Amino acid sequence: MTIPTIPCSTVTRRPHKRKTLILRAGACALLMGSLTISAVPLTATATESAHHPRWQLPVIAPLRVSRPFIAPEHRYAAGHRGVDLAVTEAAPVTAPAAGVVHFVGLVVDRPVLSIQHANGYLSSFEPVNAVVVAGQLIAAGEPVGTVGTSTHCSETLGAHTASGCLHMGVRVEGDYLNPMIFFGLDARPVLLPLDGG
Repeated sequence: MTIPTIPCSTVTRRPHKRKTLILRAGACALLMGSLTISAVPLTATATESAHHPRWQLPVIAPLRVSRPFIAPEHRYAAGHRGVDLAVTEAAPVTAPAAGVVHFVGLVVDRPVLSIQHANGYLSSFEPVNAVVVAGQLIAAGEPVGTVGTSTHCSETLGAHTASGCLHMGVRVEGDYLNPMIFFGLDARPVLLPLDGG
């Protein structure tokens, strides 16, 4: 195998051109990065409402939040991965959207109900005395149970009572979302890093 040779006289050396090219590429990368960062929405409601379906309230209005959603810094960090709704014990709970009952049972000491909805959304409620069974198809607004008794709310904030709370969480692909965005209600802004982490 022969390797072709190029005479030195035909190679033009321009080290300043190469340096200029590298500097320009770096400047473009910085500019594109700043444009990407400035394109990140500053309000969660503007983007989240555009990307998430609109659901019905699972409890009788008016909706009163006794403890809001608090996003964890990362998947395993502390946070409040849902909202606590102030309701009375035995209040009816309805499906916020059509779906399939995913789970009904006890988790630790709390009766939990989860519903699998379209596009991978999973809503969960506790404490709920379910009137549905796992695998059952349900329509939006259909009764799924009544609020049970739990110490969840009395453990979270001193102002809660043991029987006046329904905890609701929403997940998609294992990530928790603020349930309030599904009801078209104001959600606190959350800025995420560009890598989604």
